[in-house]
Amino acid sequence: MSDGQVTGSQVRRRLKVLRDDLWTARMDPLPPFVWLRWLPHGIVCVAAFGILAGDLAQLSENAGVVFGVTFPVVVAKSGAVVLALWRPVPAWWTTMAATLMCALAVRQRLLAGDVEGFTWPWTAAGLIGMLLVLLLLALRVPTRVSLEALALTALLTYVLQGLLGASDYQSTGLVAMILAGVVVLLGIALRGRREARAALEQQTSLTAEERARRTLLEERSRIARELHDVVAHHMSVISIQAQVAPHLVKDPPEELRENLAGIRQNALEALTELRRVLGVLRSEQPPQPGGPADGPATAPGAGAEAHAPQPTLDRINALVENTRAAGLIVAVEESGTRRPLPPGLELSAYRIVQEALSNVLRHAPGATASVHLTHLVIGLRVDVVNTRPPHAPAPSPSPSPGSGHGLLGMRERVAMLDGHLSAQPLPDGGFRVSAFLPADGAGVHDTLPTEDDLP
Repeated sequence: MSDGQVTGSQVRRRLKVLRDDLWTARMDPLPPFVWLRWLPHGIVCVAAFGILAGDLAQLSENAGVVFGVTFPVVVAKSGAVVLALWRPVPAWWTTMAATLMCALAVRQRLLAGDVEGFTWPWTAAGLIGMLLVLLLLALRVPTRVSLEALALTALLTYVLQGLLGASDYQSTGLVAMILAGVVVLLGIALRGRREARAALEQQTSLTAEERARRTLLEERSRIARELHDVVAHHMSVISIQAQVAPHLVKDPPEELRENLAGIRQNALEALTELRRVLGVLRSEQPPQPGGPADGPATAPGAGAEAHAPQPTLDRINALVENTRAAGLIVAVEESGTRRPLPPGLELSAYRIVQEALSNVLRHAPGATASVHLTHLVIGLRVDVVNTRPPHAPAPSPSPSPGSGHGLLGMRERVAMLDGHLSAQPLPDGGFRVSAFLPADGAGVHDTLPTEDDLP
């Protein structure tokens, strides 16, 4: 009893799989060829027209089947061939139903003795239509579904010819099944070849992407090594020399101590920023805030700062104090109602002020500068203005590598936020850097917001 229940359960599962495979009207269009895009569709349509004309003449003239039965059956057979271009499973069902109706109609004529020697149960044109439908089916459905359709086609042929039978006819059942098996195997082979080629192309694409990704990681690692071996080493040396220098002078003045302390502090901060950049270069993904930094511990006592978050507007005052320690007179002013801003916007504003003040130190020694942050409803405006320097900066015989890219970096930051930046000299000989950073990253203004835009 138990074995019977298990067998019945297996049969039900197999019937369910068969129903899911063949009882469907899903769309599965035949893809066009690469070079001759619609040629297969045209050939199939011409073949369908030939099946329509040939089967109509054979059934009407040779078998003597009435036109009222012949015409819908022939239209169904030829239409199924065209339908198989888009919906192969419903087309196969249409072919089976039309073949059954045609075979039963011809069988009546054979049994009545009105016709002799007629091809049955498959007519010549009907056999060609069935082979085309099975080929188009096997090209696009899974192998299991193709074999199920072939098995049911063989079952229908056996029921018509082996169980029902007729008299005085030319048997086409065996030939039909042999040809159907060949066609289905051909379709399965072509489908497997197409899938293998698609998988190979996908694998080739993935391999090329992986190769490009590996090349990028190797280049980033090379850059990180050079930064570590050259820049980090020199910054560490500057920090150590600034720390040791006061001890080499007897009774050094307090101003000298403060300047050397500022140099050392700047070197340590530069090392911290460099360590953060190295962590990004050496990892496939940027380090998460609060995550461990990947970088060389070149600065003593700076290990805790490697975990510090990116600077925001809250550190503007510390930045200005650091600049004042370098000898630049800077005034800071804020206006408007301060609102929470995206971290990326605050970081960009901080970097713009930092770069603008560095440019003043480099290109306008002795000038005074002012930083004005204007908080607007729609974003943030940053203005850094310096006066005319009392004397032109001494020309440097060998400009430091990397100089001259500060404005470009500021423009890139502003463009990333969909903002606006202007950097231009003033009539009195000074210089102004003005940036507008929209809070939502959209809505660039042709001109910067004015004081009238304040809330």
